[in-house]
Amino acid sequence: MKVGLGADHRGFEMKQQIAELLAAEGHECIDFGNQAYDLNDDYLDFAIRVARAVSRGEIERGILLCGSGVGASIAANKVMGVRAAVCHDDSSARLGVEDDNMNILCFGGCTTGLAVAWDCTQSFLTARFSGGDRHRRRLAKVARLEAAWLPMITIQNQVER
Repeated sequence: MKVGLGADHRGFEMKQQIAELLAAEGHECIDFGNQAYDLNDDYLDFAIRVARAVSRGEIERGILLCGSGVGASIAANKVMGVRAAVCHDDSSARLGVEDDNMNILCFGGCTTGLAVAWDCTQSFLTARFSGGDRHRRRLAKVARLEAAWLPMITIQNQVER
């Protein structure tokens, strides 16, 4: 699977470790940064790169890390078509995909140990969306919420230029 990774300084070390584990299992890893440890970097920059790549279909799934995973999740969810969540157990990572078609998994580099993160990652990558009627109905509602904001975002972007 083609997996995108992104992390700020608080998730940098774990991102490197997860990338090695993924590569050892045959996954193609795309590193969206940061490429070096930088105490002054911002999780938002890397979260948006990964989220846009997922949204455009350039990668199948993404993994983001920041201090708690929360900031990266919030930022990624601002990109249309992205469904990102912080998970602390393999069941949530699996169900996030099966029920909600989650496409980005987030961790806290300061709050999650590597063993737990790796268990979650494996569950996240092997899970498939169930396609159940109730899950499709819910995702359609999410898509309508996103679509409702699109005209406002477009107008705001034009005004800011």
